[in-house]
Amino acid sequence: MSNTIQIAVRPLVEHVYSSGSIDSRFRSQSTMLEGTRIHQKIQLTYKDSDQKEVYLRADFPVNDLVFSIDGRCDGLLHRDNEVIIDEIKSTSQLLENLTDDGIPVHWAQAKMYAFIYARDQQLREISVQLTYVHTESDENRIMKKSFSISELEGFVQDILESYYPYAKLLYNHRKERNESSKQLVFPFENYRSGQRRLAGGVYKTISEEKSLFVKAPTGIGKTISTLFPAVKAIGEGNLNKIFYLTAKTITRTTAEEAVCRMQSSGLCLKYVTITAKDKVCFKEETKCQKDYCEFADGYYDRINEAILDIAANEDCMNREVIEKYARKHTVCPFEFSLDLAYAADTIICDYNYIFDPRVSLKRLFEDQKKSTLLLIDEAHNLVDRGREMFSASLNKELFLQLKKEFKGVNKGIYKSASKINAWFISLKKNNGDLNEFTLELLDEELVKLLHQFKEDAEILLLRETVPSLLELYFQVNSFLKIVDLLDEHYVIYGERNKNDVTLKLFCIDPSKLLQKMGKGYRSKVFFSATLSPLSYYQDILGGTQEDFTLSIPSPFKKEQTDIFIKPLSTRYRDRERTKPAITGMIQSLVRNRPGNYLIFFPSYQYLLSVYEEFSKEFPETNTLLQGAGMSEEEREDFLKKFKPNPSGTLIGFAVLGGVFSEGVDLKGDRLNGVVVVGVGLPQLCYERNLIRDHFNKNERNGYDYAYVFPGMNKVLQAGGRLIRSEEDHGTIVLVDDRFLQRQYQDLIPQEWRDFVVI
Repeated sequence: MSNTIQIAVRPLVEHVYSSGSIDSRFRSQSTMLEGTRIHQKIQLTYKDSDQKEVYLRADFPVNDLVFSIDGRCDGLLHRDNEVIIDEIKSTSQLLENLTDDGIPVHWAQAKMYAFIYARDQQLREISVQLTYVHTESDENRIMKKSFSISELEGFVQDILESYYPYAKLLYNHRKERNESSKQLVFPFENYRSGQRRLAGGVYKTISEEKSLFVKAPTGIGKTISTLFPAVKAIGEGNLNKIFYLTAKTITRTTAEEAVCRMQSSGLCLKYVTITAKDKVCFKEETKCQKDYCEFADGYYDRINEAILDIAANEDCMNREVIEKYARKHTVCPFEFSLDLAYAADTIICDYNYIFDPRVSLKRLFEDQKKSTLLLIDEAHNLVDRGREMFSASLNKELFLQLKKEFKGVNKGIYKSASKINAWFISLKKNNGDLNEFTLELLDEELVKLLHQFKEDAEILLLRETVPSLLELYFQVNSFLKIVDLLDEHYVIYGERNKNDVTLKLFCIDPSKLLQKMGKGYRSKVFFSATLSPLSYYQDILGGTQEDFTLSIPSPFKKEQTDIFIKPLSTRYRDRERTKPAITGMIQSLVRNRPGNYLIFFPSYQYLLSVYEEFSKEFPETNTLLQGAGMSEEEREDFLKKFKPNPSGTLIGFAVLGGVFSEGVDLKGDRLNGVVVVGVGLPQLCYERNLIRDHFNKNERNGYDYAYVFPGMNKVLQAGGRLIRSEEDHGTIVLVDDRFLQRQYQDLIPQEWRDFVVI
């Protein structure tokens, strides 16, 4: 590895000049969206001899490092004998309120470009110009200064010397990281059956810059089998960063443990775990305002020191470690974790930081993506999460409330809210008594009204904070972002609930957008024990014909599990009738095979109904009940009750597809059996039927896509809780007559097919 540090001009000056507070009170979203338009408008005024978006690059030696710095200046202007570097900045701030000196970080960016160009062209002097443009009025204010080459050289030297300690720390770490990853051996004595094949598949995928879809059974050790080859690829110079993406806290912990195991085997690697803002916030309310939160006030004045401190002393930057340093340096723990993500080698976080267009880590530059790997754990969850990320809705009721609140208070907002409320009333009238209805197209009139509402809201919100208005403003903004994505993969529908009406932009097929958000990364690996059928997941998660697929058989012997099918009807209409047979079967099972059991039901209502009947019939049996909306502590307490080597019987009643049916690892004798009641079909509803109809029209089996595949996924996940190692033994009972039908038999894993019908 050479001693060259590559960095773009903007992140370099932003690092050195960071100052001020986090204040999410309100920032005009239009300002961000208007930036490109404003740049283009100013650049249209340039003369023929001027240039725009000029790429500049130069190398600067500082001590033992060489900084390779590049970027694009907005404008390179030629006026008589004068050369001017133009930097265009859009702002919602009134131009007269800007100080005559402008904003230091903006000058720094323009001066860096000026020095690179002047040195390259051997100029003795060059001018620098900041063009500030007001987003609403399009008025501009130009600030201009001239600098000698020696002045600029001293300025650039100061910036690089300020950045040097951080760069040196990263450089030394990466050198050690690459060397240690080359030396690293698999951190277990032996590979489990299938692990070497999975690791090899991941490594080949990274080498060939492809994507991979993997179905690998529960208990194989997927986390270490995907992370280990990724780390080896870092040592080979193929990767610089790994994102380990997951939907659940428990799988994040497994990823942390896998990295720690490799670290204890000699790997030098820094990881950061990003935890949701509301979970890590130190304040009672999650209100990022400098006058309310001391961790937001002056955040940017202290953040560089905090990053240097934690990076110099810690490799495992999990929630507890981040919180410790955040308190020490009085910085917001959530923003701190995001800033650390740009310096860490591995980032463990939720899917949305990569795939959600409204949340994703925007500062991960395109050139960094080329050396970044996405490991997508429990990838079956990304289907519905993708639909959720790319959908948006609005309610009539919220505009009616706002109309009442602003009557006689603010004419603009009152008028905007009234017009949108009236639009919803006419939508309701036009669709008669229908509770649900689809729209062929989104009414352009509504889009205009929403843009007008946004403008009116921004004018007030820039002056004062009104919580109800701010909340609806963000909802409208979110909705309008999704409007720009509308295509044949969407259905627009309305839903009536008493006097209220909801309008939803529903992303039925998230494949195209998932593919778009994952574009540019070196490789992506989608893996899960239940990525079955693989063709369905490859299709709906945005896979292509060139992608690799891998299906690994279970490493466990079929003798480890006794599989029974109880052919009773669990259809809604039959549940009351078959309830006594189900409770009797459960009691018979635990009497003949005592131990710890988890019993999964397709709905909470069904679960309660059977639980009450069972408790009444067999009060002496020790039972646990999954509560609605359990906290993390309550979930942990629930699982702690499943102790090893049980002398009696414990039955946990839980919801299929809920928190206990995937990602739970009750090893050894902590779990002796699993009963799955029903084939897991999602509840019949309007949205699921829209999914069914959409895929039927597109020559796929719509019923399978909407109901069967998602349902069986839950069944397989629940059954997968049982056998976690070569030593585990247990019983699985599948309760439903449909498990004997061909359609479902084809989806049952090979190791479950030697079943007994009871």
